[in-house]
Amino acid sequence: MIFDTHAHYDDEAFAEDRESLFEQMKEAGIDFVVNIGANMASSRETVSMCEKYPFMYGAVGVHPSDSQEMNDITLKELKELAMKDKIVAIGEIGLDYYWPEPAHEIQKPALETQIALAKEVNLPIVVHSRDAAKDTQDMLSALKAGDCGGVIHCFSYGKEMAREFLNMGFYIGVGGVVTFKNAKKLKEVVEYTPMDRILLETDCPYLAPTPYRGKRNSSLYLPYVAEEIAQIKGISYEEVLKITMENAKKMYRI
Repeated sequence: MIFDTHAHYDDEAFAEDRESLFEQMKEAGIDFVVNIGANMASSRETVSMCEKYPFMYGAVGVHPSDSQEMNDITLKELKELAMKDKIVAIGEIGLDYYWPEPAHEIQKPALETQIALAKEVNLPIVVHSRDAAKDTQDMLSALKAGDCGGVIHCFSYGKEMAREFLNMGFYIGVGGVVTFKNAKKLKEVVEYTPMDRILLETDCPYLAPTPYRGKRNSSLYLPYVAEEIAQIKGISYEEVLKITMENAKKMYRI
């Protein structure tokens, strides 16, 4: 009874054993996975995977690192992909200032355009925000992105910023990082965030939890994340799974 709200199973890290891994996931109680597009190629692949695998849903979008891809032709195709069966969000979209490129002046219009698309097709958004807290908050607020709702994926800021995003109506995505010993800030955010606003995610193949830190991540490791959340919140592991399943279904309208 586990819902992985953010995965990248189209990644080449899964090329050799994807099918056998999916069989293991089924046996381990991974009931739902949302595969997330990061550029046009992975968005197309996500649509194909959703058609092939009954447990899989998808999001289509252009990640800030690929925001130079955005143009009128891209936008037209994204809209077509977004209308496909089992596509439940626009994402992964946002701002990433960790790297110097693409320039902020390229990333911001790409985010604005895709928020407008999400409103047009009536889908929530999956937001990537790295080292860009204030600009992300300002843009989501100015563009009234809370109207379409969504999740701040792989949340990496403090609880003051969490409060701002929660007040806009967003969910907080929590993955393997919460199990790291040095993740004091994220543990505080989890403690602060109401349980009905937390989503489980892997961001696999990245960010595997302890004790697999540094290795390839997968949905099979989500129990470690759920156990950490249960400990922080002082509730049972089963309750974490139940509530996060309900949250994910509500946000993605499944």
